Amino acid sequence: MSLKQTMTVYETMDSAYVNGEAIKKLFNDYPEVTVTTQTVNGEEGSTDFVKILVPGKNGKSSGGSAPTFGIIGRLGGIGARPSRIGLVSDADGAIAAVASALKLAQMQLNGDVLAGDVIISTHICPDAPTQPHEPVDFMGSPVDILTMNQYEVIPEMEAILSIDTTKGNRIINHKGIAISPTVKEGYILRISEDLLRIMEMTTGKLPVTFPITMQDITPYGNDLFHVNSILQPSVATNAPVVGVAITAESAVPGCGTGASHETDIALAVKFAVEVAKEFTNGVTQFYDEAEFAQIISRYGSMKILQTMGFEAGK
Repeated sequence: MSLKQTMTVYETMDSAYVNGEAIKKLFNDYPEVTVTTQTVNGEEGSTDFVKILVPGKNGKSSGGSAPTFGIIGRLGGIGARPSRIGLVSDADGAIAAVASALKLAQMQLNGDVLAGDVIISTHICPDAPTQPHEPVDFMGSPVDILTMNQYEVIPEMEAILSIDTTKGNRIINHKGIAISPTVKEGYILRISEDLLRIMEMTTGKLPVTFPITMQDITPYGNDLFHVNSILQPSVATNAPVVGVAITAESAVPGCGTGASHETDIALAVKFAVEVAKEFTNGVTQFYDEAEFAQIISRYGSMKILQTMGFEAGK
């Protein structure tokens, strides 16, 4: 079950000294899994980017043809030390991503190898800055969103689940997980029926979704309101991106401690692993390719929404 992996990762990350190398050690017993880390410095400190490759039996990393799936753990930082002690709410995305990788690694060791490769990425910063946001404060990051996308959005990813704590709002009044519509090349598309089906299966409940706006799928730094950074990977890829929000009934600040719920994180992990199984096997689709082609034919490109656009007032 995914709760075991979630707790292992949670306990590893709940430290003032955790870094990319500590995450890498979690995979020492899985020889087929490749983990790379890189420390990147920013204006307000540094963070360690982590990339994990769990190869598939017909994965493209070994010359195969099965689709490559991506899981991104989105966040500002896992901790806000020294102002706050312990894991912050925003850490959920990183925990879920690494726990997903650990679950897939254990499955592979036990003989359950997926058809295609799965690439998991996130970053580890136990002492990130905070920033004001309405209705509650967010976690900041030592590096900007462009840098995050550079290291976390891997070109080989053919579809992406972006997992992020999404509790600092009054839009999603539900504790657990919720998914967004599919975003591709500046278009907000219909919610994937395949993902709704998998969500019903993994949660045992009716699926929960959340609304997004045009502002949410534009890059940070354009002076527009964003619900959070859950869909920022969509500005850096042509692959379809779906946000997996770890949610709460109340508005919880991203920099709040004691606000993570391990069972909800594990639910996101279970969902991500099941999507990985089906997508790499060619069963699950994030969007209707024929319909998207018709949208482009009728209305043209919306890739401008993946850029900073025109300067305001000019």
